[in-house]
Amino acid sequence: MSKKISIVAPVYNEEKNIPLLAKEIEGVFSLLPQYSYELIFVNDGSTDNSFLEIYNLSQRDSRVRGIDFSRNFGKEPATSAGCHHAQGDAVITMDADLQHPPELIPKFLELWENGAEVVYTVRKENKGAGWFKKLSSKIFYWLFNRVSEVKTESGTTDFRLMDKKVIDIFRKFPERERMFRGMIDWMGYRRAKVEFVARERVNGIATYSYRKLFGLALNSLTSFSLLPLRMAGYLGIIITLISGLLLAAMLVTRWFIDPSMFTPIAILGVSNMFLIGIVLISLGFIALYIARIHGEVINRPLYIVREKVNMIENQE
Repeated sequence: MSKKISIVAPVYNEEKNIPLLAKEIEGVFSLLPQYSYELIFVNDGSTDNSFLEIYNLSQRDSRVRGIDFSRNFGKEPATSAGCHHAQGDAVITMDADLQHPPELIPKFLELWENGAEVVYTVRKENKGAGWFKKLSSKIFYWLFNRVSEVKTESGTTDFRLMDKKVIDIFRKFPERERMFRGMIDWMGYRRAKVEFVARERVNGIATYSYRKLFGLALNSLTSFSLLPLRMAGYLGIIITLISGLLLAAMLVTRWFIDPSMFTPIAILGVSNMFLIGIVLISLGFIALYIARIHGEVINRPLYIVREKVNMIENQE
C-alpha cells in the first residue's frame, strides 16, 4: 500500500498561483508512483477568487481539498488548520506563491524514508526580497537564538516535512498566538536540513506586511523566552544601582563640597526619573505577557471554517 503525503498550502489572494502550484505538485508526484498525495489549500479570508479556484480544482481532481475561513485569521492559524485536517503519513507545508520549489519534495521524502522525522529548509537566498526584509530577517534570527530556549537556524522557513507522529503531537498544542516553525523546532525529533534558493513570486505581490512580520516576531520572542521579563528585572537592578550612585554623589556633593551645586528639586527629579523609568519598562514587558495570558484564557477558536471541499475528517 502506498504511503500518503499531505501538502498544506495557506492561501491569501493567490488565485493565479493556485492552479500553477497544483500542476507542479501533480508533476512531482507523477514521478513518485510509490506515493499518493492530497493537496490541502487553506483559504485565509482572501478577497479575490482564490476559493473559487480551489473549488474548481477540487471538482476536477479529488486529491485537491479546500478549507475556507470565515475571515482572515493569519498564516499561522491557516497552516495549523491544514495540519489539523491532514490525513497523510507525512505532512509538507509550503507557501502557495511558488517561492517554495516543489521539486525538493523527492529530497524531503528520501530523507524521511531514511529516518528523519522533521525535514526543514534553510533559505540561502530570496530572489524576491528587498534588502530591508533580508536584514530584518537576519536580525530577528540573531535575536531569537540569543533570547529563546529553542534554537533555530537563520533563514529557516515553513517549507518542511513532518512525520505523522510529529503532526499528531502538534494537534494537541493549545496556543492561540503561535509561530508554526518555532513550535515544530521546540518538539525536537530527528531532523534533517535541506538548503534552497527561494524563487521570485510568479503572480501577485507579497501580502505579509511588515506589521504582521513584527507581530509574528514579537509573539515568537514572548512564546519561547522569558528573557523580556528577566530584562525588566535586570534593567531595574542596573538603573537602581546607577541612580543610587548618582544620588549618593549628589548628596555627598551637596553636604560636604558645595551646598549650592544640587538643589533638592534636582535631586528629587533625578530620583523620580529613574524610578518612573523602571516602573514603565517593567509594566510594558509584563503587559505583553498578560496580553498573551488573556488570549489563551478566553479560549476562542484558533480559526473558523466557513466551508470545506473534498475534506476527510480525522478519526481521532
